[in-house]
Amino acid sequence: MQLKPPTRAKYSQGFMPIGESDPYCALIPGLPEDLAKICLALVPRSQFPVMGSVSKRWMSFLESKEFIAVRKEVGKLEEWVYVLTADAGSKGSHWEVLGCSGQKHSPLPPMPGPTKAGFGVVVLDGKLFVIAGYAADHGKECVSDEVYRYDSCLNRWVELSKMNVARCDFACAEVNGMIYVAGGFGPNGDSLSSVEVYDAEQNKWTLIESLRRPRWGCFACSFEGKLYVMGGRSRFTIGNTRFVDVYNPNDNAWGEVKNGCVMVTAHAVLDKKLFCIEWKNQRSLAVFNPADNSWQKVPVPLTGSSSTRFCFGIHDGKLLLFSLDEEPGYKTLMYDPAAPTGSEWCTSELRPPGLCLCSITTGHTISVGTYWSVDG
Repeated sequence: MQLKPPTRAKYSQGFMPIGESDPYCALIPGLPEDLAKICLALVPRSQFPVMGSVSKRWMSFLESKEFIAVRKEVGKLEEWVYVLTADAGSKGSHWEVLGCSGQKHSPLPPMPGPTKAGFGVVVLDGKLFVIAGYAADHGKECVSDEVYRYDSCLNRWVELSKMNVARCDFACAEVNGMIYVAGGFGPNGDSLSSVEVYDAEQNKWTLIESLRRPRWGCFACSFEGKLYVMGGRSRFTIGNTRFVDVYNPNDNAWGEVKNGCVMVTAHAVLDKKLFCIEWKNQRSLAVFNPADNSWQKVPVPLTGSSSTRFCFGIHDGKLLLFSLDEEPGYKTLMYDPAAPTGSEWCTSELRPPGLCLCSITTGHTISVGTYWSVDG
């Protein structure tokens, strides 16, 4: 499927924006390319959508990996937490960016397509990908193969190529610059073992080696260039499965670890470790270290929130626990894995404006279960 060209501003006769007739002309005439890129990277973020309409070259640069790299180099890379919140008094939902450094909360443009559940969210190159799921108003019989991408620089959604297999309640993660999806439920309610990978450069989905067993309600993360699929259920096990499927892209083969987490309600990858909350014990973090496949328990204090239901977010290298219960005076719990022993926990004023359904932080490539994190 071809990507639709961006909507362009109309110009008066005789005026053509820079580079419209020659996509290979200089970014800024008279300046070396490296200096021109630095100049564009220093422009305030609020002006990015306007910059994108100046020329094809500027649009292409704003959408590129290099733009994020240059902004990081000049110290302008910002961290933003995006949350999907339920609309008050309705069945709908909307994406919103939280004011992390004194900024006001602000809504994102509406995402195309019907309201979905059971979808996957991944961050790649500072962009938010919302993958598949099922139409919430019509139930799981309306499973989707649609994929949408939100560009936080240009503040717009784009529909991408459809997946080979429509699915919901599946695992997904970014590994080595590629997006992987595994398992889930198909259009007929059948459990899936199929796996496919998305190449953003080609805007193409490709089916690869399947899981060893069908599984659904699972989640995924990446460590050391490998894909880990955990949790959920399989028709070959009674109850939830503890098997961890590990995929190595270098040899296109699956391996297995047997001490996974089960019935996970939230998860996030931070500081090269996986943080989970299990349904059976929601006042404790289960921390997985892939270096030795070991698990560690970290008690969740009652300070700030007495909730037993959380979703995760990440900001400034810290794990945020957003309460899913309505609590007067509630504050977001925050865990700092780098803090001295005994000082890891504190509270944060950062919180969603309503019931949060998922979150992501731009800029970093961080997979977060019910929440996700992105910089830009």
